[in-house]
Amino acid sequence: MSATVKSGIRDVRELEEIAKTIRINILHMLTISGSGHTGGSLSAADVATAIYFSKMKFDPQNPSWKDRDRFIMSKGHAAPLIYAIMAEAGYFPKETIDTLRKIESPLQGHPCCRKLPGIEVSTGSLGQGLSVANGMALGLRLDKNPARVYCIMGDGEIQEGQIWEAAMTAAHYKIDNLCAVVDSNELQIDGPVEKVMGIQPVHDKWEAFGWHAISIDGHDMAEILRALDEAEGIKGRPTVIIANTTKGKGVSFFEDKVEYHGTTPSREQFDRAVKEINNG
Repeated sequence: MSATVKSGIRDVRELEEIAKTIRINILHMLTISGSGHTGGSLSAADVATAIYFSKMKFDPQNPSWKDRDRFIMSKGHAAPLIYAIMAEAGYFPKETIDTLRKIESPLQGHPCCRKLPGIEVSTGSLGQGLSVANGMALGLRLDKNPARVYCIMGDGEIQEGQIWEAAMTAAHYKIDNLCAVVDSNELQIDGPVEKVMGIQPVHDKWEAFGWHAISIDGHDMAEILRALDEAEGIKGRPTVIIANTTKGKGVSFFEDKVEYHGTTPSREQFDRAVKEINNG
């Protein structure tokens, strides 16, 4: 029998402290590697922390356990976030984060399921994660497995047409064991999302596609927990949580700076950032 882990943490303050650790470890690995994506990894840290440490059931010692909940980081450039979470959850030794983006490291620049057990699917080609999540969720339903599937997308990512094909599919097949999250930080590599390709009104669009949509402050841990609880209780249609976030959240001199989409901290910036996060 699998030694399952389902942390089920409900204390908001405890989850906030875990999210701080996650942010510091994201910055640590990015500073060492000198390459990677800072802004979007930090913006989704709170909601990803809540999903893993409050909701998901998993077994780091048996990553292929059939009854595990599945997690897909569709915006694969936020790999440092999922690596920081997996290290904290015990999938691999924490010192492994020092190897981000190094040759032969399991921590590639985008998540690779062939390199790292616990990564459900390789991602990085934007727009594909929700389609894979649909397939996983349908497969679980056919197997009468009560496990759930979580999929985090970027707001720039949902400019991709495949996202909306997947959205129609999920609603048509009433995939209610799927919870999608849009990390809506309003910035992408080329600038503000609304200038590159406007996506508003996001909430209304998902509702029009047949989803149950919940809009929240993506940095308010209590709100995140309420939304995840609500999603779990919705039957007969999929749920999307639109998490309104800040690019680079937690570090004032990274926040809302489009240049930190794919720029890493200097060592001096890392030291300043850690102090700021710890005092936050």
